Amino acid sequence: MKQLKGIHHVTAITSSAEKIYDFFTHVLGVRLVKKTVNQDDIQTYHLFFADDTGSAGTDMTFFDFPGIQKGVHGNDEIARTSFRVPSDAALNYWVKRFDRLEVKHEDVQVQFGKKVLPFVDFDDQNYQLISDENNEGVESGTPWQNGPIPLEFAITGLGRMFLRYQDLDYIKAVLEQVYDMKQIASEDDLYLFEMGEGGNGAEVVVEHNTELERHQQGYGTVHHLAFRVEDKDDLENWKEKYQAVKLPHSGYVNRFYFGSLYARVTAGILVELATEGPGFMEDEPYETLGEKLSLPPFLEPQREIIENEVRHIDTVRSTKTFEKEYE
Repeated sequence: MKQLKGIHHVTAITSSAEKIYDFFTHVLGVRLVKKTVNQDDIQTYHLFFADDTGSAGTDMTFFDFPGIQKGVHGNDEIARTSFRVPSDAALNYWVKRFDRLEVKHEDVQVQFGKKVLPFVDFDDQNYQLISDENNEGVESGTPWQNGPIPLEFAITGLGRMFLRYQDLDYIKAVLEQVYDMKQIASEDDLYLFEMGEGGNGAEVVVEHNTELERHQQGYGTVHHLAFRVEDKDDLENWKEKYQAVKLPHSGYVNRFYFGSLYARVTAGILVELATEGPGFMEDEPYETLGEKLSLPPFLEPQREIIENEVRHIDTVRSTKTFEKEYE
């Protein structure tokens, strides 16, 4: 059984596809690499934000389920998403940027030896920036070359993910015995686990919390977390492991841009294993990634119906120039 290669993507729920597009594009400077729909609910947009070329391990994606309520943070939750930036100095840039753009944030702090900057978006979705200074392990991606953020400060991919759970022994057993992770550190109620080559792109933090009520999923919360595997053969091996430990799973799911295997490890935590490819340039060229409504082949015959179901969002950027914003 091959080890997991790191974080693949994280999928969250937003109150507004338009507002999250604006926030990631113009505030965070992260490239929209795919505009599509939820393959199981064609009324719902599925937006993928990633590095310059849509590399595995760099993308955060969003659903905008019609009529969904606001989520409530709490226990049994994928609680926070990290984004990697190149250096400690980059965090100072982001403090000034967040202040200027009125993005709610905390102070820069140290977490397991790395400097981080926690912040939230308009839905109270929890994020943090994490510095890659002196980081070793899984390589990060390439920042959006034509975006508004100077490349020396720009977001390059996903960093450590946070889980909040009340039964530490259980979640520790899941991470170590099912997913072959290793606990490498602890601080107060936080426990740090790593997979594969380790480093910021291959870490999970568990917050042990016995006080909060179970979280309620809705906009402003994470839907699921995906770890990275090489290919479909790896997923077949993971199916066998799930069966051996009696963990129910979805079976192989072809998402066109990657293959997937889902397992609900707790009532509130859904884990996906996803292949590295084929990737987001299967049906769009680099220059115009994310500018049209992309549909996987099995949904293409329904294009007219789908385009009538989902409202139009203008995501054309290839005809625009983003000036780098140093201040």
